[in-house]
Amino acid sequence: MKVMVIGSGGREHALVWKLSQSPKIDKIYCVPGNAGIAELAECVDIDIQDFHALLNLMRYEWIELTIVGPEMPLVKGIVDVFEKEGLSIFGPNAKAAQLEGSKVFAKDFMKRNGIPTAQYKVFSSYNQAQEHVRLKGAPLVIKADGLAAGKGVFVCHTNDEAIEALNGIMKDKMFGKAGDRVVIEECLVGQEASFMVITDGTTIIPLASSQDHKQVFDGDRGPNTGGMGAYSPAPIVTEYLKKEIMKAIVTPTIKGLKREGIIYKGVLYVGLMISDNKPYVLEYNCRFGDPEAQVILSRLKTDLLEIAKTCTEERLNELITVSWIDGASVCVILAAEGYPGSYKKGEIIKGLEHLREKDNIVVFHSGTSIYDEAVVTSGGRVLGITGIGNDIKDAIDKTYNAINQISWNGMHYRKDIGFKALNQDKNIELSPDKEEK
Repeated sequence: MKVMVIGSGGREHALVWKLSQSPKIDKIYCVPGNAGIAELAECVDIDIQDFHALLNLMRYEWIELTIVGPEMPLVKGIVDVFEKEGLSIFGPNAKAAQLEGSKVFAKDFMKRNGIPTAQYKVFSSYNQAQEHVRLKGAPLVIKADGLAAGKGVFVCHTNDEAIEALNGIMKDKMFGKAGDRVVIEECLVGQEASFMVITDGTTIIPLASSQDHKQVFDGDRGPNTGGMGAYSPAPIVTEYLKKEIMKAIVTPTIKGLKREGIIYKGVLYVGLMISDNKPYVLEYNCRFGDPEAQVILSRLKTDLLEIAKTCTEERLNELITVSWIDGASVCVILAAEGYPGSYKKGEIIKGLEHLREKDNIVVFHSGTSIYDEAVVTSGGRVLGITGIGNDIKDAIDKTYNAINQISWNGMHYRKDIGFKALNQDKNIELSPDKEEK
């Protein structure tokens, strides 16, 4: 069969890479794709928000299934458009995607359904938001309501930092209309983790746990980015916590949506803060995380096509099990100098040929293109070097050894991805009575 993947980043490269291993797929299309994806799929240069053009491509090429990578088309309603035309597409509809498309919707939904999250207030007035900051006092978390490419969350340790964030979001309109409203919430303290499931609205299948690194510099310093690296599994998500996350957060989310007339189909990503061995929701995403997709899909043994098909057809209960490669994987993002701010494009990437056939190393392209037969940088996050090892330490070593083979002018990356996992096993309580249930 023929399959289409929508998107152009590292997540989409990981999706295409995994799909290419399915014996049931004859051809993969990717819109618009990138230089790495072009080695596995036919890339088609169409605007991913031009749903009419995407429908025409699907019909003309007899494509049987579409998998959506990024959040914007989902929030804009691509699933609704395709399903209206009777076409098979993997992802939540527009109503369900509000969980990511609006922080206000997500927080209010959690409050209605008793899902653990930080206390919060919503503001559409800059003056009222500023006054709340002065009354409440830092530390606080300031969030733009709408989509902001993973950069709309500010952890503010002082009142001045909080006012600066409000100025950027509400006055300077750094995220456009996404900043018309803000959520100001208490600052939870603990360890972050990413927990993703596949669901057809009834059956829920947890995926392998992972942990992202949002800040641009080592030691979790600097501004938030779309993600500078990840590892899987996340030791902090013990079997006890996994059961607690499913019971207190994931199942109530899917059931709560259904009560409100929303059937959620696709990937549900829950960004968590683990505080005092209890999970709290930081955010929902309506698709695979990036770079979490790279580390999770590199460990997935089950055919991704089978997962996507059974989900879209609402028969996920027929998928007996999802299996995983033993060990661990680590992805380190190689970024352009200046990211997440302004950065140069068009820098020639050297050394990719050294990693092409390297065992247990996968190079996922994110912001790349071809110019004069050379692979060049074309985005802020450029490559995701992903190593698969016997454990986290082995995967870290493989990944950073591979990175030593890659270079371009201004290449930047964190040197500490995955290191926090090495000591987590010693410091985590498995359950309130110290025994894994």
